[in-house]
Amino acid sequence: MTQHLFILTGASRGMGLAMAQQLLQPGHTLLCLSRHSNDALAAPAASCGATLIQWSQDLADGAAASTRLADWLATQAADAYASATLINNAGVIPRIGPVRDADVAELAHALRVGLEAPVQLTAAFLHATTHWPGMRKVLNISSGLGRRAMASQAAYCAAKAGMDHFTRCVALEEAHKPGGAKICSLAPGVIDTDMQAQLRGADAAAFPDRTSFVSLKDQGLLASPEAAATQVLSWLRRNDFGVNPVADVRDAGP
Repeated sequence: MTQHLFILTGASRGMGLAMAQQLLQPGHTLLCLSRHSNDALAAPAASCGATLIQWSQDLADGAAASTRLADWLATQAADAYASATLINNAGVIPRIGPVRDADVAELAHALRVGLEAPVQLTAAFLHATTHWPGMRKVLNISSGLGRRAMASQAAYCAAKAGMDHFTRCVALEEAHKPGGAKICSLAPGVIDTDMQAQLRGADAAAFPDRTSFVSLKDQGLLASPEAAATQVLSWLRRNDFGVNPVADVRDAGP
């Protein structure tokens, strides 16, 4: 087996797009799940001989996304891939401000995309591939805000903290299974994306930490999406991937 399967959410922009571009390599099959496909990925995929599949999928409906994924995985031969990897990257920040002023529909959307969908997709992936002989991995893209409380970011912090603890639980489950999957919830550092721009543009009166995000940009401390993607994918390739189920790209390792 020389083929490798990657399933990536939130692949249409930011670090997700950068990861998709870097995963387009010969022998790779890349399945992207995003609200909108990105036509810019088609030409690189064709030129290098990678297989690219893009689904326009609203991850706010995680049940539909996970069912679709399970059905597709069921059509794949168990021995077709040397490895299969799910990367839960998609996430959203609802309107920035105290939770008392939040729109409940926006809160629900953020939690569905940021936590519910990754949980459901992980369940579908692990169930569908449980008897596959190749290496299986789940990489959940977390955040330092899942480990550090911040005012006016309650929903995003809660989603990432939930993802971290979910990952710890699944790691324990898979450790008891022969040939169990490796799983890690990884914080990718601070990245120059639309999400950072959203934080810098928030109302200072509603977001006490706004100045710290402005300072990160002004001091040139934000990684480019391409550099962050390289770090994240390097972590994914580590021999000790999953030994620490909750990690940060800035960590030295176990």
